[in-house]
Amino acid sequence: MDRTLWWDHDRDRLELIDQTLLPCRYESIAVPDVEALIEAIRVLRVRGAPALGAAGAYGVALAARTAGGDESLAYLAGVRRDAARIRSARPTAVNLAWGVDRALAAIGDARTPDGVRAATLAEAERIADEDAAMCRAIGTHGAALLPDPATVLTHCNAGALACVEWGTALGVVRSAVEAGKKVSVIACETRPLLQGARLSAFELRRDDIPVTVCPDSAAAHLMRSGGIDAVVVGADRICRDAVFNKIGTYAHAIAARYHGIPFYVAAPSSTLDFASRAAEIEIEERGRDEVASSFGVETVPPGVPVRNPAFDATPFALVTAVITERGVYSDPGELFGS
Repeated sequence: MDRTLWWDHDRDRLELIDQTLLPCRYESIAVPDVEALIEAIRVLRVRGAPALGAAGAYGVALAARTAGGDESLAYLAGVRRDAARIRSARPTAVNLAWGVDRALAAIGDARTPDGVRAATLAEAERIADEDAAMCRAIGTHGAALLPDPATVLTHCNAGALACVEWGTALGVVRSAVEAGKKVSVIACETRPLLQGARLSAFELRRDDIPVTVCPDSAAAHLMRSGGIDAVVVGADRICRDAVFNKIGTYAHAIAARYHGIPFYVAAPSSTLDFASRAAEIEIEERGRDEVASSFGVETVPPGVPVRNPAFDATPFALVTAVITERGVYSDPGELFGS
């Protein structure tokens, strides 16, 4: 499977699939510097917690190539300034900061620009390779939880496009299909930017996995109708008391609990936040235009404000289990090792 972001060693820059063009066009774009990366993160050319972790680390490698300063201290200060800007490009997902911090830590005792460039790129490549391996392991653990046959409901996009490759929630589906199970997917369209309709459906259709798109508001009805065997979603941050994921996840979790349907969260251990509680996490509010217009048509009267939170928090009481590369955890104490 193709990677969604990678380092172009010939041109010494980052390349990534521009997800804003999907499903109409599947194209990669060059990301030559920190400014271009921050723009790509903010407008969602690259998105998804694991992919943002790798992008953050690659961003530090970009910073190491563009930072100025004739003296080693000035140069390192420039790298760290740019890294801080990347780190804050999106506030809710923990993986972005995690990837930036790992790449910075990899600098170690390196002081020359060449040494810093080599160390940061090597760490970014290591993170990308680790993510690919972790998603495969998540898929293996999660596939065992699905019945055969199974219809899985998912929300947003937690597939290859949200990771380096394979995916988390959709990685579970892919691994189940690879194991010989008959699995179909109901992809919630995921308002307002339609990541489920545009991205998850694109991936699954490309892989010949049966997929049907439904409005977000139809999910509870479909659960009550008896056609859903499991809900599997990804995560942008997992605290000790809640799972943060795309807005709308909380509602699906409530409906799944009411109807006795297992609700699984698939995410790498890099998504765990050991230090915070849910109440401490800033939930990103995105711009009015994402809600107030669709495909160039105004859908909210001028002057009417909107609320556009990008994420919500699902309490652990509604989560059947969290699937990581290490295994399946039904208890948050076991998940966090406490």
